[in-house]
Amino acid sequence: MPRPPTTTVDPALDAAALLRRIGFFGLFVVLPVAAQVSRRATVVLAPIAVVLLITASAIDQHQRAVWPAVRRLLTAPSFLAGMLVVFWSALSLVWTPFPGPASERLANLIATVVMTLLAYLALPDRMRSANLYLLPLGVAAAAIVAILINLVGDAMLKDNPDGDSALERGAVLLALLAWPAVAWLRSRRRDIGSLVVVVLVAGALLLAPGVTALFALAVGALAFALTHWRLSLGVRVTAIAAAGLLVVAPLLPFLARPIGVALFGPVAPGVLALKAWQKVVTLEPVRLVTGHGLETALRGRIFGILPINAPTTMLFELWYELGVVGAFAAAFALYGAIHRAGRDATVLAPCAMAAFATAFAIGCVGVGLVTIWWLTTLSMAILTFVAIERGQFRSRRPKVGLIPRLPARG
Repeated sequence: MPRPPTTTVDPALDAAALLRRIGFFGLFVVLPVAAQVSRRATVVLAPIAVVLLITASAIDQHQRAVWPAVRRLLTAPSFLAGMLVVFWSALSLVWTPFPGPASERLANLIATVVMTLLAYLALPDRMRSANLYLLPLGVAAAAIVAILINLVGDAMLKDNPDGDSALERGAVLLALLAWPAVAWLRSRRRDIGSLVVVVLVAGALLLAPGVTALFALAVGALAFALTHWRLSLGVRVTAIAAAGLLVVAPLLPFLARPIGVALFGPVAPGVLALKAWQKVVTLEPVRLVTGHGLETALRGRIFGILPINAPTTMLFELWYELGVVGAFAAAFALYGAIHRAGRDATVLAPCAMAAFATAFAIGCVGVGLVTIWWLTTLSMAILTFVAIERGQFRSRRPKVGLIPRLPARG
């Protein structure tokens, strides 16, 4: 009696698969849920998940070839422009009045960039669908947790002094991760599932303490609809709007303040913030070239260099700290990245444009320039889209007939 064929089991490959599954489970499920109750969840859990993914990649070598990927990055204009922003931030330590805190903030920025690059290089060349289905599951679970907390918030957060802050950060994370979750489900033709995820996230953001995340999600929905209707137009409008606002940001207070005065009155908080921005631009126009250096926007309010009601948005802080060099480099990097995303993954393009628009709206409304939790959130959103793009290799399943087809007679 012939022996059954023996199969070789490699414990190392099994261990790598397990580590990768745990890493994606932490990234896609644990992190979004934990972010609803802890303001430090993103900063703590994201590096742990990345380390697990890197370890799995080192064991089974299922990632893409490293050096060709590094070569592509080093020759990509948008990546080089982003590195120019990092270099100019480091150079600004020479003239910033707060070199100590600025050095710490720069170290956080560089660490986040390095973590993102290592995770990007460690992602498998072909993602398993089972790992990617964890993403919509985690986003839906986090939205449900956020809804429950907002409905019974007093009982659940009475012992947590940072409860509202955690909910706001959790809402921002939900607004960003909703789009890659929808992108994956739509690419698998799970339209009902994607609609359920959007409804749950929108419901959670409606109940959230602030309106920033809900507003950003609405902006992203407009970008999604435009790109879904006409791909090239949606990509072009998203890229030009984001890069254009970065370039002309110093003119915005002069244009927006009269409108704000007419709509809300001269003493509205937003109008006063625009007035403070006008004063900064008018009194120090020369510093628009070099900027005041990293960390001056935050510390300047504390030490009286800036008005206490100066804007806390990305547009203001980027120009105030890094000047025209940093702003133009960031605009070029963003413009190139948006166009690249629209060209390389047309199936995912509507949700990619929505994610770009959502992130940019959040930065424009009220998130600082290099806040570590915000940088980590952006990093996770980028890695998530890369993982989904690498899960698109599978085409339609071949139809298998019950009766084998006979060869045609000659």
